[in-house]
Amino acid sequence: MFVCTCRAHTVRMMGILILTLTLAMGIAIFADAGMMTAAVPADAVEAISYHKIKTDSDRLQFLASLGWQTTGEVVAEETFTIPDTFDRVMLGYNEIQKNQGLDLSRYRKKKVTRYTYEVTNYEGYEGKVYVNLILYRNKVVAGDVSSADPMGFVRGLEKTEGGT
Repeated sequence: MFVCTCRAHTVRMMGILILTLTLAMGIAIFADAGMMTAAVPADAVEAISYHKIKTDSDRLQFLASLGWQTTGEVVAEETFTIPDTFDRVMLGYNEIQKNQGLDLSRYRKKKVTRYTYEVTNYEGYEGKVYVNLILYRNKVVAGDVSSADPMGFVRGLEKTEGGT
């Protein structure tokens, strides 16, 4: 007759090992299934890179990739520091940034540079329209398209289907 004994510690460790392996297999199966459903079509548009924007040419290329045409010349260039605490206006502006996947709160107390260009292909508005890019260390950290009119508009960088 053969007798086998196990201590409680050994049984508990075997249970933890089996549970861990089961969870790992489940995660692998669901991750693979998620990758299958989230497959990108072959004709999908290349993602826009917000990094490595070093020169004026890079900035103009970046804007063109978003669908904006400009006069090609910087209208204004300003270096400033993002405030440590955001007032009501800054909070509103940061909401626009968050809606486009950016967040200025990460750059508090950082020195940034804003480049402003005049937009030439904004449809549905008669006045002057400008696009602002705010860069920190060659990376676009914020941006907007806005009218020159004080009672005008400020919106995110992405161009919508209607051309505006």
